[in-house]
Amino acid sequence: MTTAASLAATAALVGDPARAAMLGALLDGLALTATELAITAGITAQTASGHLGRLVEGRLLGVARQGRHRYFRLASPEVARMLESILVAGAEPWPEPSRATPRISPALREARTCYDHLAGRLGVGLADALVARGLIVLGEEAGEATEAGRAWLAAFGLPVAPARTRRLFCRPCLDWSERRPHLAGTLGAALCRRCEDLGWIARVRGSRAVSVTPAGRRGFAEAFGLVLPDDRNSGGTGPSGGVWGRSQGVGAQVPQKVR
Repeated sequence: MTTAASLAATAALVGDPARAAMLGALLDGLALTATELAITAGITAQTASGHLGRLVEGRLLGVARQGRHRYFRLASPEVARMLESILVAGAEPWPEPSRATPRISPALREARTCYDHLAGRLGVGLADALVARGLIVLGEEAGEATEAGRAWLAAFGLPVAPARTRRLFCRPCLDWSERRPHLAGTLGAALCRRCEDLGWIARVRGSRAVSVTPAGRRGFAEAFGLVLPDDRNSGGTGPSGGVWGRSQGVGAQVPQKVR
């Protein structure tokens, strides 16, 4: 199949409203049954079966059998990134969930991984904090650390110069849920690993979502001046019920324990 034909075939698979709804429902990394996906798309089980067969054949979905059930999930991280790119390119934000539209979990919007770096409100907040404190400068395609930023990054345990790789040291990556950039590149990946090593974030099993630990709430406030919502004060609405903001009087400080 030629490149043009392959692109057209993939676009046709994604472009159908029912198939798009099912693909969107799988963006959080979970595996769902045909029945669950049919309900999400607002179609019959028989119709869903036909759509799912085409998506598997088109290598957009993978399927695994467990007992009497078949579970469908996105075939690869590349498929997830393609779908997120389509969401970013769209003129309108993702609609509120309904029977015919995919439900994007609040946890995924709050904090998740995008390939190997942090995304969602957490990822965007960290990028904003680094820029606001004059530690990095982000252009449209790439970024770099400032002189003050190199010292801060080194103290925080992050690389201060591009590694010997073709990958960019620092670049903006447009966040599909926030519609603003988070931090990618070598630095973005290193920041994600460092936060995990410090015990500030924990990966959610079976999903690309990550949770912020109590130590992480303190650490992000101290190091980045980033105040994350506290579930206990969010009126029982979960992470999305809190308020994201900047703590007052907190500069670009590195907590003693991470120096």
